[in-house]
Amino acid sequence: MDHDTTRPVTGTDPDEPRLAVLTAAEAYETVELLQLLEQLDPGGRGPAVGQCAAGLARRLAAP
Repeated sequence: MDHDTTRPVTGTDPDEPRLAVLTAAEAYETVELLQLLEQLDPGGRGPAVGQCAAGLARRLAAP
């Protein structure tokens, strides 16, 4: 995709605060659901799901 770099970008940022993609509660629930999914599929993609859950959990602040 070509972009016109000769013209300046125009626009304004919205005044209202932006919401997080996930709330903290949603993120914790997501980790719990991923851990459950890991247990349901230990031989297939379960280990990868567990690694995903662990990575997300490390990025979250302690409750």
